[in-house]
Amino acid sequence: MARAVTNQRKLVVTVIAWSIGIAIFFPILWTFLTSFKTEAEAIASPPSFLFFEWTTENYTEVQSRSNYPLHFMNSVIISLGSTVLGLLIAIPAAWSMAFVPGKRTKDVLMWMLSTKMLPPVGVLIPIYLIFRDTGLLDTRTALVIVLTLINLPIIVWMLYTYFKEIPGEILEAARMDGATLWSEVIYVLTPMAVPGIASTLLLNVILAWNEAFWTLNLTAAKAAPLTAFIASYSSPEGLFYAKLSAASTMAIAPIVILGWFSQKQLVRGLTFGAVK
Repeated sequence: MARAVTNQRKLVVTVIAWSIGIAIFFPILWTFLTSFKTEAEAIASPPSFLFFEWTTENYTEVQSRSNYPLHFMNSVIISLGSTVLGLLIAIPAAWSMAFVPGKRTKDVLMWMLSTKMLPPVGVLIPIYLIFRDTGLLDTRTALVIVLTLINLPIIVWMLYTYFKEIPGEILEAARMDGATLWSEVIYVLTPMAVPGIASTLLLNVILAWNEAFWTLNLTAAKAAPLTAFIASYSSPEGLFYAKLSAASTMAIAPIVILGWFSQKQLVRGLTFGAVK
């Protein structure tokens, strides 16, 4: 028998949830506010929260100093390209693990996930040399390949979880009706797993968008995404917090907006199969 939830309990849970949410969002809000301060106000002690002289000169200087549209397009192409390529590889792989299970399926999944524990710096030199010798250094193609490989274990694991929640009898019925292997995957399995695939796509776009280690080490100017755009404002002369905050706000704004408008789909996908 379910216990009745009292109004007091609801209030406590709501207050705790809002407190955690505000604490998580506060650094983003502080960065946004700092981007409208002068450099003197940005480092003032004690800091001012809202009552300061607002200015847009930081955004003007960032726009004049950097090619923001180029960095933005690089981020879009790299994040979407690596995610789509990862899905093309992961959907058949997850299907085979979910519906043609073997004795070592769990071991393979754990091995794939364990590759995420490898420090990226451990393989930086060989990957750098491979891309240098093949002429792929400082190209979008190189970053698409690298980000696909590093995020592929997460994509496969998530899709495997979603596919396992789909009744196998539906696929058996499709086979009895004469569906081929690819027809089964494309026309039966994929439409039923759209919420899971959509949430996987959104999560991996965010991961690829925020990736900094590989983008900073494998690019120089041509293929540099927004993470390199932010890093360019850390100079030997020192940190200019107001301009750095403006650059950071311009870099994270697109992905924050995407996450805000797709949060319902993201939550739905992440809880896909949790309640039967």
